[in-house]
Amino acid sequence: MTTNDEGAASPQQDVESALAALTTSAPVDYGLRVLRHVGISVERYDRYVRLETGAGGLYVAFSPHAVTGAMMETMVVSTDMFEEIHWCRTRRTAIRSDTALPGLRPAVRTGRTKSLPVDLSSVDEEHRAVLEAVRTVPRGQLRPISWVAREAGVGHEPGIVTRALAANPATLLVPCHRITAEHGSPCDVSYPSGTGRALRAAEHIDMERLAGLSREGAVFLGSRTTRIYCHPTCAHARRITLRHQQPFSDASAARRAGYRACRSCRPLTV
Repeated sequence: MTTNDEGAASPQQDVESALAALTTSAPVDYGLRVLRHVGISVERYDRYVRLETGAGGLYVAFSPHAVTGAMMETMVVSTDMFEEIHWCRTRRTAIRSDTALPGLRPAVRTGRTKSLPVDLSSVDEEHRAVLEAVRTVPRGQLRPISWVAREAGVGHEPGIVTRALAANPATLLVPCHRITAEHGSPCDVSYPSGTGRALRAAEHIDMERLAGLSREGAVFLGSRTTRIYCHPTCAHARRITLRHQQPFSDASAARRAGYRACRSCRPLTV
């Protein structure tokens, strides 16, 4: 006489299956459900999501009104570490969510983050001015530190700009990978190794071409037809055919040749 039909699970197997079911991970937004259930106001904590980018995962924290912080996944060893860093910087708890701030996903997907609300109140006023200037650099384009300093109104102090870039609390959303030193090399002080390169590649920025221009001493490109000079990555500069390109080593050289600055990319004029 047998106690079980062939193929039927034994009581021991039933118990093991039930215990395995107990180890199933909680839903991503379980913590939020608990807070809502006990009536904690959403104004008292931040939420965060993980999004994919051209350089890997990005954790983004946000209040009901704006992004409050962002870090590449490669910058932390766990979500716990991201939450701790966020707390130390903002004194606000970040709770994992599966729903992003409205507009966040398309902003990350397209790289067009300028209109996305980002709360930079955790940095001082001078650094905030620098980071706001960085936010105006369009996708697929680069700007030198001197340009950022002028736009931010911080004089001719490159150290102020680099310190602000290093203190960037919203990685990628404040696109520091679009800022270069004066000779054109990337200023990736706020990114892990390789991250800035991957982000620029995702935006189709041809760094080899720019390095070639830099070796030739070309800081700006002018058009012999329009008599306007631009940053080499400006959308207008990319449309200049090779035979109509006029390279310049600085703004003074362009001005002496009778060229005027592009109103779109607004290169330095002195």
